[in-house]
Amino acid sequence: MTEPMIEGIEKGLVSLKIRSVKEMPAMDIKLTVACAVPKQSRMDDIVDKLTQLGVDEIIPLETERVVVKIGDKRNERLQRWNRIAESAAEQSCRSTLPHIPGILNMREMIDYTRNSYDLRIIPHLEGKKKPIKSVIDNNYRRILAAIGPEGDFTPEEVSEAVSAGFVPVSLGDCVLRVDTAAVAAAAYLRFAVMT
Repeated sequence: MTEPMIEGIEKGLVSLKIRSVKEMPAMDIKLTVACAVPKQSRMDDIVDKLTQLGVDEIIPLETERVVVKIGDKRNERLQRWNRIAESAAEQSCRSTLPHIPGILNMREMIDYTRNSYDLRIIPHLEGKKKPIKSVIDNNYRRILAAIGPEGDFTPEEVSEAVSAGFVPVSLGDCVLRVDTAAVAAAAYLRFAVMT
């Protein structure tokens, strides 16, 4: 983070001088959230909040039950989300931006993340799952949380993820909206591995 000082003002021109540069401490964990794209503009809010929470990578997901179909607006959406991330990073004094690799379907996300994480979790509503706190270990340094759409992941998507090494977890007794679940999971994971 830089600390500028105004050095001079002329018609249509402001001169700045950098007084000091503050190094922001690097996070010692890599946190990724793969999140189903919700309806309305909630993905904008998700990108904003996850950036503020220090998430390193945000993967927008198109799952079977996603209501919003992005179609030919993919590049436009990615550019918008990157601008939102840039603004949120500046506001929260982050020295890095989260990586947004593109909009992936479930299988692409599973393949993309296959060998890059110590722990990959998939919170969902049905079937067998563990409380999220029971799967966290302070030794994990690369963690991914996959957040499903309205109506949850399909049983087939959960099964495919679990077969690929994802751990099925619960975020609690309440059914959360997509945006709330993404923020809750990221905040919990960030806090849990830092303490």
